[in-house]
Amino acid sequence: MARFPKPAEGSWTEHYPELGTGPVSYEDSINPEIYELERQAIFKRAWLNVGRVELLPRKGSYFTKEMKAANTSIIVCRTTKGEVKAYHNVCRHRGNKLVWNDKPLEETSGTCRQFICKYHAWRYDLEGKLTYVQQEEEFFDLDKERYGLVPVHCEVWEGFIFVNFAAEPEQTLIDFLGPMITDLAGYPFDKMTSRFTYRSEVKANWKLYMDAFQEFYHAPVLHANQTPTAYSKAAAQAGFEAPHYRIDGPHRLVSTSGVRPWEMADELRKPIEDICKSGLFGPWDAPDLGAMPVGLNPAKCEPWGLDSFQLFPNFVILFWGQGWYLTYHYWPTSYNTHTFECTLYFPQPRTPRERLGQELAAATFKEYGLQDANTLEATQTSIESRAVEEFLYCDQEILLRHLHKETASWIDAYQRESEQRATSGIR
Repeated sequence: MARFPKPAEGSWTEHYPELGTGPVSYEDSINPEIYELERQAIFKRAWLNVGRVELLPRKGSYFTKEMKAANTSIIVCRTTKGEVKAYHNVCRHRGNKLVWNDKPLEETSGTCRQFICKYHAWRYDLEGKLTYVQQEEEFFDLDKERYGLVPVHCEVWEGFIFVNFAAEPEQTLIDFLGPMITDLAGYPFDKMTSRFTYRSEVKANWKLYMDAFQEFYHAPVLHANQTPTAYSKAAAQAGFEAPHYRIDGPHRLVSTSGVRPWEMADELRKPIEDICKSGLFGPWDAPDLGAMPVGLNPAKCEPWGLDSFQLFPNFVILFWGQGWYLTYHYWPTSYNTHTFECTLYFPQPRTPRERLGQELAAATFKEYGLQDANTLEATQTSIESRAVEEFLYCDQEILLRHLHKETASWIDAYQRESEQRATSGIR
């Protein structure tokens, strides 16, 4: 596996001197008080992706999302006007959760004309208006116009649905995303409708799993058993260095070169890969998706492997050079647990072989993801011991430095604003 040159002057990390090069602390991944600050400073203030518009294919389509980090549940729906809106999943009568099936804490989805509370049958239309109250005459001075569902700020970019729980978001979604992300506009997301999804409950801080996918320094070692022996030995000897890193505001990017598996020696491939013409990098026969947006493959790699865009705080869009993409979500549930979600997106298969190729790519990638996750609980328990309190990052781990520094910056800003409000007497 080839090594790629670094920038002409120094290392990647040295191009971002504000990040430093010294040892780092993982206190932010083991301290419950810091987690509570993250909930207030980040998850109730940043734009959070909750899915794509394909989950809402028609008017009346809806899904719920449990947002433990923001201490709420939301309903996301497509209204009768075709708009995408979000509401807190709370009935205005007695506070019952409005939309759920057999188990109140499980997410659900479906299609309806109105939302009906299971407790006392209050009804709300898709625009969130309260339309019916059981025995309305029993209430005192009830003005239904005042008691619609509580809205959540909701915006859509390139089919991705984002919500923001701040009373007034500090930035529009476009301003929050910034040019590195918005330069991805025009990618044919809408053509990627063949989906494979899996999720896992992980006993580790959410940032630790993000760290695992923000560097490839680990790949030749951790994933050695997942590849043919000849390939893993060659990879371990060569090591791996990505040719491009970039930081833009709170967001990060790592871009890598790729390989053409079908050009590799037979002993470097698995037999199932030859049968299905697919593997970790996806189906070998890349679809014709037209011109790609300017934001992809910034290092102009040939062949191009992937671009991993890390959107702060907890969302990743990873594009593969073979013409497909996947997303990661890391949803905190406590200071040392989180829910990990992965969805892989391909164009609709035209033949059974194409379908099998997609399934093999999804299964292969899931195995790699499980190998990454397998280290996390061991990491979490080890750092919680505080036997070691400073840890070393190499140049390839620049994005890890940035994530933890950005998390601290949002907390610092929130605390300063809170102090200013307290001093001025503003709530």
